[in-house]
Amino acid sequence: MAARRGDGIGGRSLMRSLAGARSFARFLERSGKGKVGALAAVRAPKLAKTLPKPLAIAAARRVTETELRAGEEREPWILARDAAVLALLYGSGLRISEALGLKRKAFAARGRPDAITVTGKGNKTRMVPVLAQVTDLIADYAALCPYELPADGPLFVGAKGGPLSARVIQLAMARLRGALGLPETATPHALRHSFATHLLARGGDLRAIQELLGHASLSTTQIYTAVDTERLLEAYRSAHPRA
Repeated sequence: MAARRGDGIGGRSLMRSLAGARSFARFLERSGKGKVGALAAVRAPKLAKTLPKPLAIAAARRVTETELRAGEEREPWILARDAAVLALLYGSGLRISEALGLKRKAFAARGRPDAITVTGKGNKTRMVPVLAQVTDLIADYAALCPYELPADGPLFVGAKGGPLSARVIQLAMARLRGALGLPETATPHALRHSFATHLLARGGDLRAIQELLGHASLSTTQIYTAVDTERLLEAYRSAHPRA
């Protein structure tokens, strides 16, 4: 591994090699060929942290525009559904699993909620704000949807009426990449990155962004400050009593 590292092989490739060797060692043990305990002591290589790749503000807005999908040979309710999901990811900073896990009752048939409760990692719940534009897109989708959407059922459904797959939304985003000329990094999760980055760039409080994203640790949220380190330091100087 050290020799391969010297040849320029990346940490993730080394991790895969180590995982393969450990798997083979377990196979040997199960087959009665002896024990290879030394592999358990090998320290896994450190992985370089990669910065989030958010979309530009204009591009993030455009991915929710249904007119971009007008030329597609798909049913109008499906186009409206995809626009609503992507708008929710960007507007509220949700993970795709959180958006697809929402129940219909989160958006009642009447009224316009300012916030909703989502269930994130570790079954932890949190409140997130919802923009009026997003609520309107969801209402448009619900009105066009040919399937009944019971209160305790999923808000977003697939073409056959079952729970919507994340892969469907990933494919919808891939189509938009071609229409808008966006890079391969423009994924549904990039909309969550865009939410955090754009809030921070507009002076959003880091702790508040942490709560909105549902991060357990502030250090996870701090990765978004890499594009604006000076603003973070200025907040420290002005707020810390010893600064």
